Amino acid sequence: MALLDLITEEIIKVPLESVTKTDVIRELVEVLVKVGKIKDADKACDAIMKRESLGSTGLEKGIAVPHAKTDQVKSLPLAVGISPRGVDFQAVDGQPSKLFFLMLAAPDQSGPHLEALAEIARVTRSDMFCRMLASSGSAKEVLGLFQED
Repeated sequence: MALLDLITEEIIKVPLESVTKTDVIRELVEVLVKVGKIKDADKACDAIMKRESLGSTGLEKGIAVPHAKTDQVKSLPLAVGISPRGVDFQAVDGQPSKLFFLMLAAPDQSGPHLEALAEIARVTRSDMFCRMLASSGSAKEVLGLFQED
C-alpha cells in the first residue's frame, strides 16, 4: 500500500491548533472521526496514548508518528497534521515536532501498518521535503507535495 493512497485532502489538518501532545493526538483522531474512519474517538485516543506510554513516537527533525493498533478501525486510516510553531512531543532529539502522521491499524494488519511506517520514514528523509511540508499553508498544498514526491 503506497502512502499516497492513504493521503487525501480531508485527512490533512493545516495548521494544527493544539499545543500539547495529548491535544494533537485528539485533534488528529477527530479528523479521522469526521471522515468516518474511526468508530470511537476516546478508544482510539486511549490506544495511541497507551502506545506513547511505551516510548514517544516523536522522532527527529520535527517528525512524529503517533500510531497504535485498535479494533476501532477496519482499514489503515492516516491523518497528517502540520504545526508551524511545533509541539513538544518528547522527541528523541528534544526538538519540537512540526509534522505529524497519526496512523491506526486493526490488530490483524501488521503488514500494511509496517509498510506505511516505512514509507513515512522514506519520504521524511529529505530535509527539503520536510521544510516544504512544515511551511505549507493548506491541506491542498500538502497533498500536492506528496503527489510530487
